Amino acid sequence: MQTIRIALIGDYNPTVIAHRAIPEALTLAGQHCGVAVESLWVHTTTIGRDPTLRFADVAAIWCVPASPYADTDGVLAAIRFARESGRPFLGTCGGFQHALLEYARSVLDLPTAAHAETDPEAPVPLIAPLTCGLVEQTGKVFLLEGSRLREWYGQSEVIEGYHCRYGLNPAFEAAFAGSKLQITARDTANEVRAVELQGHPFFVATLFQPERSALRGERHPIINAFVAAASH
Repeated sequence: MQTIRIALIGDYNPTVIAHRAIPEALTLAGQHCGVAVESLWVHTTTIGRDPTLRFADVAAIWCVPASPYADTDGVLAAIRFARESGRPFLGTCGGFQHALLEYARSVLDLPTAAHAETDPEAPVPLIAPLTCGLVEQTGKVFLLEGSRLREWYGQSEVIEGYHCRYGLNPAFEAAFAGSKLQITARDTANEVRAVELQGHPFFVATLFQPERSALRGERHPIINAFVAAASH
C-alpha cells in the first residue's frame, strides 16, 4: 500500500479538539482512498522563511486550527509554498484565515493586511472578529454552484461545526473579486465560509472544521478529496 506524508502546520496541543481529530480524519480518508497516511506535525517555529526543503518529502500540507500561531510568518511561508508549488493544501479555521492573509499580502497588493487577533489596531484588518462568535457552534453552509466543494459533497447545503471567533472582514471581501482565490461557500448571513484557488491541483480553505466528522467515526468528502489529491 502506498504511504503518503501530510504535514500538519500548527502548534500541537492535545487539548485542542481539532488536533485530536485531524490524524483520525486522515486515517479514515486514507482507508477510503486506499493509501496509508502518515501525519507529520510541524511546529510553526521550525518552518523558517524558505520552506522548500522543510516540505520536500511531504505530499500535502494542512494548516490546522488553533491560532494565534507561535510564528505567523512561518505559517504564511508554508501557505505560499503550497500555493506556488502546486502542493495540495487544506486550511481549516485558523488555516482559512491565514490562507486569506497570505493571498492578500502576496497577490492582492495588500502588504499590511493583518489579523485582528494579533494586531487589533491594524489599519487593514483583513481578518476581524465575527459578528457572532462560532465557538463550539454548528450552522448551515451553502456551497456555490460550480465549486469543487459542491461537487465533493454532492449537495448544495450542509451543516458544519466551528470553533472560531474570527473570519474575513466583509469590508475587504471585494478585494478578492475577480481573483483566482474564489469564494465558494457562505453561511445564512451571506458571510464567507470557504474559498478555493482556481488553477491549483487542490487549494481549499474552510472556516468550519470538517475534521470533526472523524470524532463521530465518519469520513468527510473534503478530506477524502484532499488525501486523493495528495496520493497522485
